[in-house]
Amino acid sequence: MTETTADTWTVAGRTFTSRLIVGTGKYKDFEQNAAAVAASGAEIVTVAVRRVNVSDPKAPMLTDYIDPKKITYLPNTAGCFTADDAIRTLRLAREAGGWDLVKLEVLGEARTLYPDMRETLKATEVLAKEGFLPMVYCVDDPIAARQLEEAGAVAIMPLGAPIGSGLGIQNKVTVRLIVEGAKVPVLVDAGVGTASEAAVAMELGCDGVLMNTAIAEAKDPIRMARAMKLAVEAGRDAYLAGRMQTRRYADPSSPLAGLI
Repeated sequence: MTETTADTWTVAGRTFTSRLIVGTGKYKDFEQNAAAVAASGAEIVTVAVRRVNVSDPKAPMLTDYIDPKKITYLPNTAGCFTADDAIRTLRLAREAGGWDLVKLEVLGEARTLYPDMRETLKATEVLAKEGFLPMVYCVDDPIAARQLEEAGAVAIMPLGAPIGSGLGIQNKVTVRLIVEGAKVPVLVDAGVGTASEAAVAMELGCDGVLMNTAIAEAKDPIRMARAMKLAVEAGRDAYLAGRMQTRRYADPSSPLAGLI
């Protein structure tokens, strides 16, 4: 990588420049959502299939504000608590819009919104056999990540912290282990609350970061979207540059030998 080389990433044969993926929930309206997407530079947005308006043609629709011809829509299974519900939801999404690149999440309980890995793995296997390209939300466990990849996941998306918590990446060790072991892209999904935490995800070697609440619930979502864009770029640059070695004691910037 040089400064003149395009730093792109590829998932399921599709190449993107922006490593920031943003959600489309919790904004005060579609107009603010669209402005935040523009400020973030994101090329992919997630859309909760179960919350999309498909019945009222008179009501405003997300596609009126975020052009699916310019921005890749990533249908997700937010709100699904069983593999069967998630599979059914994504089948409907494919029928409605022809989407095959999807985000799979199967939650274990409403209180923590932690993924149910048994149901998640089951859904991944079925979806992959049906020709879907699932990017999968999962626990920050390198063994689970490997199993998902073997089941057909095209991207692994470990949580940094519980969805919507803004706690930041709680276990950098396991996220780094997932990155080191994966042959598909790894993106931190959930838990990022501010720009420094997005940078940390990228410094660990992740291919990208997905977030929604951190931008949508900021006091100024547009400015936060811009901050996240810059943080992801800075974290990626730092990872590629290779950080200095950490030391237990001080090491002077100017040598102490040969002083006048």
